[in-house]
Amino acid sequence: MKIVIVGGVAGGMSAATRLRRLQEEAEIIIFEKGPYVSFANCGLPYYISGEIRKRQNLLVQTPESLRARFGLDVRPETEVLSVDGAKKEVLVRGPQGEYRETYDKLILSPGAKPFIPPTPGLAEAKNLFTLRNVPDVDAITAFLEEKSPKKAVVIGAGFIGLEMAESLKHRGLDVTVVEMAPQVLPPFDPEMAAFVEEELTANGIRVITGTAASAFHEEGRQVELKNGERLESELTILSVGVLPENTLAQSAGVELGMRGGILVDENYETSVKDIYAVGDAIIVKNTILEDNAMIALASPANRQGRQVADILSGVARKNKGSIGTAIVRVFGKAAASVGLNERQLQAAKLPFKAVHITANSHAGYFPGASSIFLKMLFSPVDGRIYGAQAVGADGVDKRIDILATAIKGDLRVEDLMELEFTYAPPFGSAKDPVNMVGYAATNILEGFSDNIQWYELEEKREEGWFLLDVREPGEVARGRIDGFVNIPLNDLRERLHEIPAGKNVVVSCQSGQRSYMAERILKQHGYQAVNLDGAFNIYSRAKKEEIRYDV
Repeated sequence: MKIVIVGGVAGGMSAATRLRRLQEEAEIIIFEKGPYVSFANCGLPYYISGEIRKRQNLLVQTPESLRARFGLDVRPETEVLSVDGAKKEVLVRGPQGEYRETYDKLILSPGAKPFIPPTPGLAEAKNLFTLRNVPDVDAITAFLEEKSPKKAVVIGAGFIGLEMAESLKHRGLDVTVVEMAPQVLPPFDPEMAAFVEEELTANGIRVITGTAASAFHEEGRQVELKNGERLESELTILSVGVLPENTLAQSAGVELGMRGGILVDENYETSVKDIYAVGDAIIVKNTILEDNAMIALASPANRQGRQVADILSGVARKNKGSIGTAIVRVFGKAAASVGLNERQLQAAKLPFKAVHITANSHAGYFPGASSIFLKMLFSPVDGRIYGAQAVGADGVDKRIDILATAIKGDLRVEDLMELEFTYAPPFGSAKDPVNMVGYAATNILEGFSDNIQWYELEEKREEGWFLLDVREPGEVARGRIDGFVNIPLNDLRERLHEIPAGKNVVVSCQSGQRSYMAERILKQHGYQAVNLDGAFNIYSRAKKEEIRYDV
């Protein structure tokens, strides 16, 4: 069998090496239009920051090493110009000119390309870069070394944009981040993204949200925003998203779907027989919604490459889709997510509940413990887990990875209470944050607790609900939500008479744990009570302009 693969890196090289392990006699040719067929694209920002010191460390394999170990015919700097599905051949242009190559099976792994918005002055900008591959990182580092810029603007506050903002700050630049959405990290819910913005600001990054670049002036040295502000920029990174690289698929007559993504079936085969596709360019199934999605992440691409190799080798595998598990480091914090956010659930018209908890990364009495802010979304009908987000200095990856596994395994929120983890004080707690979020969600599912979200408080206020803060007075003095009456939890039973009989009550504390205890007391004394989910920790980030301080 002769198999031609277009594109290397994650999907293409995973397919090629797996194919060789399963088919020793197959002829396997990989075309890569760039100079590097196997590189660590997720490591590129960290080379710019200097954390990855050697450029060579970015290059995972070379054509020579791939030929020696796997017997692969790797042809870098060779672009596939078109595909003839009927003749089963590709037109190629490489160092030796143009030629045609036949195939029995063709795998497209072209990846994604940066989205370049049609902005006035962008084409004339001489200090503007995108980051997608090794030549991009070479261009950025050369510019940094030759021009020694002092001010940088990063347009786009997604994962790559934030990694680049951190990297440039580490290099000593004055960095401004501009994001069109009303928050950084648009895939997150706003109250969780607020923790990330807080970390950016604390590390000297200026964050501008709710606007976009409308024009570039003076060859890119000035960035004009839609809100009328102009920013000086000696270096601009454009990171506003990616589009599937579908030019070759179009030339082959392959059917495309949402946002121009390549449509594939459960075997990764396109609409043209014997042409398969994997990686960032394909449309996947969001396994939670069972709907089409574009998820450009390294882990799914690697998995897809391996699976298509299995399929072409006669091993039964199915394309089961993805749940979009992702993480980003922002200075001293990590932010991770899996599955769906509230906006996606609302758009899908799925009923859901949310719980926020604040927990320690490991036993609080052991040195070095730090807070993890964890949010989980789930079905109020059957406890199905829809998604989760977490921010913290340590242990965030572990908890989101566990919840991603739970979603893949179709566990329910009550199952989280039963999960058993390794425990010793330096590593975790006897009740892990994942157990705790399971307890909180199960309490709601079983009717022991009711909660409202930060954006629902104003409605309760207008309806005349009694607002109760059960923190200690010293905590309240350091920050309070306007309108709340303070009765510490330990005094609540003796001071119940201060809450008007028949009044509905919203209870808050610092994290939501004490307010849950207060909610249980109030309900058993005849009050209708709800817990302000996440309490002051969440509300103060989501609605910081409404917080009052007495000290």
